[in-house]
Amino acid sequence: MHAATDAQQDRINLRLQHGAKRALERAASFEGKTVSNFILSSALASAEKTIREHDVMRLNAQDSEAFFDALDKPVRFNKKLLAAFGEYEQRVTSE
Repeated sequence: MHAATDAQQDRINLRLQHGAKRALERAASFEGKTVSNFILSSALASAEKTIREHDVMRLNAQDSEAFFDALDKPVRFNKKLLAAFGEYEQRVTSE
């Protein structure tokens, strides 16, 4: 028994229509993979793509210029921002 390896693995169960299962089986066989390995590699590739799309900010030239111009300007603390800082201090940093 592989206790160390088994403890590190999680399981996901899927319910799918028969046609979807057959398509996955066929695609997996084309790549010489098990259905589980095919689903896992496909899902991970899709997950990584989705994460990259949400983690990376791409700006056109005009938006990029506006972004860097905003960074160069000094910050103005208005009453609402100062109140938010005060509330943060009370809620988070005080014991």
